[in-house]
Amino acid sequence: MDDTRSRQVVIAGAGVAGLTAALAFSEHGYLVRLFEQAPRLEAAGAGIQLSPNATRILRQLGVLDRLLPAAVRPEAVVLRDAATLRELARVPLGEEAERRWHAPYLVAHRADLQDALMARLAEQPDISLVTGARVGGIAAGPRHTTATVEIAGTTVEADGFLLIGADGVWSAIRALGGLAWRATISADSVAGEALAAVGAANCVTAFLHPGFHLVAYPVSNGTAFNLAAFTRGEIIAEGWSGYADPNILVGAMRGTAAALARLAEDAGPWTAWPIHTVDQAQPWTTPAGIALIGDAAHAMTPFAAQGAAMAIEDAATLAGFVAASPADPWSALAAWEKVRRPRIAKVARRGAVNRLAWHASGPVAVARNLFLRLRSPERLAADLDWLYGWQVRKPSDTSAKHQL
Repeated sequence: MDDTRSRQVVIAGAGVAGLTAALAFSEHGYLVRLFEQAPRLEAAGAGIQLSPNATRILRQLGVLDRLLPAAVRPEAVVLRDAATLRELARVPLGEEAERRWHAPYLVAHRADLQDALMARLAEQPDISLVTGARVGGIAAGPRHTTATVEIAGTTVEADGFLLIGADGVWSAIRALGGLAWRATISADSVAGEALAAVGAANCVTAFLHPGFHLVAYPVSNGTAFNLAAFTRGEIIAEGWSGYADPNILVGAMRGTAAALARLAEDAGPWTAWPIHTVDQAQPWTTPAGIALIGDAAHAMTPFAAQGAAMAIEDAATLAGFVAASPADPWSALAAWEKVRRPRIAKVARRGAVNRLAWHASGPVAVARNLFLRLRSPERLAADLDWLYGWQVRKPSDTSAKHQL
């Protein structure tokens, strides 16, 4: 294989996973060709939570400083009863989070994260980004892969020793039958002032109810709120977002505090997003030099607020494993997948537990509230050390292999 191809990584998808992977591989001295199907980069979704395990990597890649001016450092994660607005639990963040986990906990608009990643990308001469480019086929040869890419009606071939799927193209995505309702509102709107009045201005606040839960937090340097409500619902049209009957949300929010119930109308229009997951049994890598990261590998429910963080971790750890095995990077793919899966599975389990706890009713809700009342903020923070305190380690560090 010629030297260029032996050092070239091809990435499909310029979302959070793909952009982070491009930066991570560039940091290790690889040439990167990044292809995005959309004709221009537009951030999907609205708000995004970036816990210290993610912001630590963004800092290492030179992205964090570009994101900070538009991001918000929430003071705490607060759980409230949606019917009474009574505080159930509080996990301190802000300066306490940085002291404990040595990196900030941030909330931001996804577009602001994408802009920060793109600003850093533009400084890397070894990364080329092509939009309006659809990867239409893959051919795997001995120690190289070739992606067939369609660009403006023309077909080109992109060769490299590694092809990374970072856009879900190769994943078998299935909807669970739940819906995430999202809206972004101005902080000085009627709905924004109502949220501030119930203590959501400087925190990530989750309002818990048997039929739904609502997460609210400030974005865009505090000038807006991101709202995400999760309900049961029919599967809607394929794709990341679509139309669903807003009466589903209105009905789910009945029986909550008046200030919350009014949000169903005051904060509209709402966009409904189907909750996607991926079959966890499918492989993430092949010996021929193909790897899936982020949602393409393991799209998970949003109940642990770790989707973006896991994509960022994937990108950084994959680049590290490959760079640590220059003579045989293909074997490094299987090693990376083997040590990465346990962490992804643990995060997914945490999300499943959160979903059950946040939608609890009757005696289960009583038990949940008693458990939270007996748990100090310090103890609740300690329960998250395994998640937020995680750090990228060298693949040769055997103690770290259990942390990936």
